Amino acid sequence: MNTTMTKTMLWMLLAIAVAANAFFNYRMNGTPQILCSVGAGIVALASIAGLVAVRRASSD
Repeated sequence: MNTTMTKTMLWMLLAIAVAANAFFNYRMNGTPQILCSVGAGIVALASIAGLVAVRRASSD
């Protein structure tokens, strides 16, 4: 897979996760809000880890 396409997909995933987290914060209450926010946070952290891994791999 092309690294440019991979980076683009990871950046889009990160942006969607952040937007979803903001949506969950303002539109939901209680336990569902917490669960959805945790899920979106995990996705955001995974996309950041993927971006770091791609950057390290491309610098070698």
